[in-house]
Amino acid sequence: MYDWLKQALKTEYTPVRLLKESDRGSVRVVRHNVTGRRFVLRCFTGNGEVYQKLLGYACPNLPVVYEAVAKGEENLVLEELIQGDTLNFLLQGALFTPAETRNIVIQLCRGLWALHSLGAVHRDIKPENIILRGADAVLIDFDAARFHKPELETDTRILGTTGFAAPEQYGLSQSDCRADIYSVGILMNVMLTGEHPSKKLVAGKLGRVVQRCTQVNPKKRYQNVLRLMEAL
Repeated sequence: MYDWLKQALKTEYTPVRLLKESDRGSVRVVRHNVTGRRFVLRCFTGNGEVYQKLLGYACPNLPVVYEAVAKGEENLVLEELIQGDTLNFLLQGALFTPAETRNIVIQLCRGLWALHSLGAVHRDIKPENIILRGADAVLIDFDAARFHKPELETDTRILGTTGFAAPEQYGLSQSDCRADIYSVGILMNVMLTGEHPSKKLVAGKLGRVVQRCTQVNPKKRYQNVLRLMEAL
């Protein structure tokens, strides 16, 4: 299946532009030669189990995954191209209001609830990985995502973005859905103040929500995204 898709991508699709490239792989926009439709093609080394689990899964706050195949640790993923601006891009122009932040984060929580319900943890929530598509906030990029495995004490691979990743993602314990809640708290504070909460904590009730999300001890955070949505 992997070799078939790799060949099909060469003959049936045309590369349009490179979105991202790193030691682990690349992300490109490709166009289908017959329909003209555009997709995102991910080629990366690592664990692609979460993409395979998301095949055909429908959630307005997650991209649709159309193909996900692996050969050893090499992965090819063909997914929906989300048209819109990332939070990272929008934050370069202005901060978000409390009402805008609540709306976006509640939608993000809906996407995370779908992901967490499958037993997966995203592990890389940050402004670059959230796109506003009209009124919808869409969480993208599951390259660092993994399934929570109760029998393990720590994550098998340390991945995440410094400043947003929860402490347990650095080998202290195994990350679960509460690691994503930690990152959401950091994200909220950045959306509202432009700063990490360790430098400038947003005032008022939202500041208390951020503090609860970003407790070092996972047991002191909101225990799932539904509780966080209730608080918002």
